[in-house]
Parts: sequence; structure tokens; C-alpha cells
Amino acid sequence: IVKASSGPRYVVGCRSKVEKAKLKQGVRVALDMTTLTIMRMLPREVDPMVYNMSLEDPAGVSFAGIGGLNDQIRELREVIELPLKNPELFHRVGIKPPKGVLLYGPPGTGKTLLARAVASSLETNFLKVVSSAIVDKYIGESARLIREMFGYAREHEPCIIFMDEIDAIGGRRFSEGTSADREIQRTLMELLNQLDGFDYLGKTKIIMATNRPDTLDPALLRAGRLDRKIEIPLPNEAGRLEVLKIHAAGVQKEGEIDFESVVKMSDGLNGADLRNVITEAGLFAIKDYRDAVNQDDFNRAVRKVAESKKLEGKIE
Repeated sequence: IVKASSGPRYVVGCRSKVEKAKLKQGVRVALDMTTLTIMRMLPREVDPMVYNMSLEDPAGVSFAGIGGLNDQIRELREVIELPLKNPELFHRVGIKPPKGVLLYGPPGTGKTLLARAVASSLETNFLKVVSSAIVDKYIGESARLIREMFGYAREHEPCIIFMDEIDAIGGRRFSEGTSADREIQRTLMELLNQLDGFDYLGKTKIIMATNRPDTLDPALLRAGRLDRKIEIPLPNEAGRLEVLKIHAAGVQKEGEIDFESVVKMSDGLNGADLRNVITEAGLFAIKDYRDAVNQDDFNRAVRKVAESKKLEGKIE
């Protein structure tokens, strides 16, 4: 029995080349216009917003390009990579692997970069979701998008779902609130339902990121949903040196560059700031009509970025 897009239901035949075992409730099919015979199965209808999430390409990002986070990389790979590559290890020991992981820490420390790197190393499908973007003004639309997103991930396994700014929908629930707050709560309840609904040893993994972990609902953080929480801190001096060298690797340099002296002036800067130091140093060289960056450019650049950072702190 097939329900046509116009409304009526028909009892129809099936073309011999179509696999009848796969014709289940909810499957989309193409019918012949005159005989209404099933000609072929069609792929699942995907919401354009979910399809746009899948267009994020993590290729080209590797763990080698991330500095100062060796312990965090190891923990993330244990949770995401090991169950996808070697699920038999968990069967053998008799334990259930974590379903998801929460990355938390200050802005610009590399949370998104880590998620992209793990998806790139595994060559899996990657859904990047900005949580604030799925909150819709129409009742039920946000929850429907969550269902669509998880449905798409299950059909395109192995898949990693990366939900950035999870505090936008995963905030602590209160008994009082506006209609908008209640819609966000419905979205969170649907997210919790989906997290409970998929298999531990399935090939869909969840990575969530926030810079405000204290605002998240305890129900989201409990074991069985987000089993591991990994702090992504500001890099220490050794980490800043590593990050600076990674970003400066492809830059034309004039003479010997003392990166350690630059790092000593970069206290409090995150990974994104350090990348900005390299960009600013290059701009100083361009302004002076030079093709290479020298030590003075780096020193001026790190002072400029550090001053901007102080201004950010005052504005906040």
C-alpha cells in the first residue's frame, strides 16, 4: 500500500528489480505515472537545514595541526575513535563505550578544531550543528530538526554529530519561563530522547562544545548521555610555543626567529589569538614592502594582539 503525495492510498505492484525486502513503512518510492507500479526506491527526504549541516568538510584538518592539547586529543580518541575502529575490544571486555563527549573551555582554545580533526582522521560523515541556529519560532520545529538530524546520521553511518554552543538549547530548565523558553525545553527533551535512543556500539557519536558548562542541564550531563567531559584550557607556555610554530610553519621568514621570546609576551592568549599573531606579523611585513617576516614583526604583532585582548576583557 502506497500513499501518494496528493493524499490517496493505492494498492500497487512492484517492479521485479526492486528489492521487496527493503520496502518498509516510511520508505519513499517512485511510481509509474500510468500503472502506479513501484519503479525504484528513493533516498530519505532530508530537511535542507540538515543537508547544509552535512556540507561541512573536515578534510585537511589533522591532529598534527593542533598544539598543546596532547592529553585532550588522547582522551577524545579513546571515546570516539576506539569504538568506531575496534568495537570488538568492548565486546571482549563486556563494557559499553561512551556515546558522547562534552568539550568545554574558553573561546578560541580549539574545541571545533578537535571535532573536525577526529572526523577527518576517521574519514566519517560529519554534521556540524550550531545549536542556536536550530531554535525556531514555530512550536515543534526545533524538536523535528533534532529528529531529522539523528535520523540522517543513522542512515549515513559512520557519522559524527558536532553540536557547538550546546548551552543555547541545553541550559538548565526552570518551572517558570516564556513560551520561547518552553520551546527550548521541548528541544532539549527531544535531544535527550534521541541520545537515549541510539545504540552504544552504533556508529554515530556525539561531540558537544560549550564555553559555559555551569549553565547546562544536569540531565544532559549524566552518565549514559555525555559520559566524558574534557576541559580544553588556555595553552601553557610550552603549548603556546607549539601552536606558534605550527601556524608559522608556512610563513616566509627573514633570519632566525626566537619564538620563545615571543611566547613570553603571549601570556593569556588562546590558539586563535596565536594564529592572529602570525597574521599580524605578515601584515607588518607587507606594509614595509617585504616578502618575509622578521623577529621585529613578531614582537610588534604579539604586543598588538595582547593589547587587543586586554581591551576585550575591559569590554566584557
